[in-house]
Amino acid sequence: MPRRRGLTVRSAARGALALLLVGAGSGHLTWGRRGYRIVVPGWATRLLHTDKDAIVVASGAVEIVLGVALIALPGERRRIGTAIAAFFVAVFPGNVHQWRTGRSAPGLTTDRARLVRLFLQPVLVAWAWWATRAR
Repeated sequence: MPRRRGLTVRSAARGALALLLVGAGSGHLTWGRRGYRIVVPGWATRLLHTDKDAIVVASGAVEIVLGVALIALPGERRRIGTAIAAFFVAVFPGNVHQWRTGRSAPGLTTDRARLVRLFLQPVLVAWAWWATRAR
């Protein structure tokens, strides 16, 4: 079957996901860096033998790399999508920690916003998975 040209829903979803990742990663490295430290649970710093700032910086860098790779490496789309989905799963404990402690971070200043963020995470995982699979 010949490939269709033009923008498809999946390719638009990949582009939007890439923009989301690069934007979020940039926020982790710049304006939101200090505020995102609140999301990092104490056990993560002990497990990784580092501080909260290093985890925020690393997660931001990973987001940027994954977002750029999603567009720049179309032949690796499935693997990159799997890595993005795994990343979203890996950061979920931080979202739970923030919700349980009720502490505000950039964009998540209410209990309702923090709770909605928990339900958004599976949507992000599904988005990454769906957008990077063949039709």
